[in-house]
Amino acid sequence: MEHTPAEGPHRVKASPLARRLARSSGVDLSSLRGTGRGGTIRADDVRAASAGPVSRTVESREPARLSSATAEPAYPARAAIAALMSRANSEIPHYYLSTRVDLAVAMAWMRDRNANRPVAERLVPAALLLKAVALAARRVPELNGYWKDGAFVPSPTVRLGVAVSLRGGGLVAPALGDADTMPLPELMATLKGLVSRARSGRLRASETADPTVTVTNLGDQGVEAVFGVIYPPQVALIGLGRVIEQPVAVDGMLTVHPTVTATLAADHRASDGATRARLLTAIDRLLQRPEEL
Repeated sequence: MEHTPAEGPHRVKASPLARRLARSSGVDLSSLRGTGRGGTIRADDVRAASAGPVSRTVESREPARLSSATAEPAYPARAAIAALMSRANSEIPHYYLSTRVDLAVAMAWMRDRNANRPVAERLVPAALLLKAVALAARRVPELNGYWKDGAFVPSPTVRLGVAVSLRGGGLVAPALGDADTMPLPELMATLKGLVSRARSGRLRASETADPTVTVTNLGDQGVEAVFGVIYPPQVALIGLGRVIEQPVAVDGMLTVHPTVTATLAADHRASDGATRARLLTAIDRLLQRPEEL
């Protein structure tokens, strides 16, 4: 982790990311006790302080003790997430849309591309899905940006946040910068490094800053559809489920194709349902023309 050197006897030792979080959340760094090397205040210390006291109830599975409950302190990251999501639910007027995307063409194209590639360099469905979302966000700019001071502020670039579950509990959503212009092999390699650094606590400050739209993909957990909560100040979150074989009607004939359910959580302050539907339509159309990804 990057640290800011001390500049005088009274300067608080804190990482650059911790300082930015403290400014945005109104936390006084001098009131915190750092858990980093040499007492340096880390981003998680600020998140925990801004979240306030959060606890979770753990009940015994033994019938005789079901009436008794004990409180355990939440992980700092989980506490911060709980506070952020509570604020998002109360402040953002969410609404949801979903669609089922036929992946037969995309999967066939991917198999052809992978035929002569080394195993370590083969494309996976997640890369195609993320690239399709990034390109769709560029084509529907009303979704790509932030709600600030009572108005939507579009972003000139796509910084695709990717939700990553942490081994010790909690969630982080680092950003893939310029994901819409990144070639698929580069996107895959960048994503792999991003997930590895997120789970080992080695994310760079630039990788945690200002995603413009976030994707949460729980397909590897067996989930068929995800209806998420928007990360403020963003105005949209895309959920992707697992790829499953389903009956599909093609030219009047019933067949079985790989499909995925894509969902959209949207902020009603920023736009209406018709505008938001364009994003899901764009994702679908892009995946029917994977050579354009």
